[in-house]
Amino acid sequence: MFTVDVRRDGRSVVFALRGELDHDSVAQLREAGSTELVTGRTAGPVVVDCAALSFCDSSGIGELVWLHQQMSLRSRAMRLASVPAKLSRLFEWTGLHQVLSVYADVNGALAADRGADKGMCRGTGRGTARDDAFAAGTEVPAQPNEGHHA
Repeated sequence: MFTVDVRRDGRSVVFALRGELDHDSVAQLREAGSTELVTGRTAGPVVVDCAALSFCDSSGIGELVWLHQQMSLRSRAMRLASVPAKLSRLFEWTGLHQVLSVYADVNGALAADRGADKGMCRGTGRGTARDDAFAAGTEVPAQPNEGHHA
């Protein structure tokens, strides 16, 4: 079973995904995204919390890209947080890591709006040690406030 729990956090909105995001469930994410686009109650970013996402197929990835595009058209950011390792590797292999903003956790994604570089890449400018590990096919535990954006 798939669910999208929506909560407001200041100027931001958080979509907490739970379960399997696939062909049969993408309509729920589309509905949540469309509702946010129509109501526009906040001008801040949409943070998609993937911590409880157990599976994501190509339909789910397509829906995340659609949401990113729709937010961009309205000058709003969409940030992914707590992305499972398998999905992170897929983003790396397909180049989506250069398009989608990915953060280690929701707090890092939300903190990116607060001016400081909390939650953003540090180091080489290419990415973090975690990104390099994903490219090599290994996993590194997420560090607090680690993440990156394109």
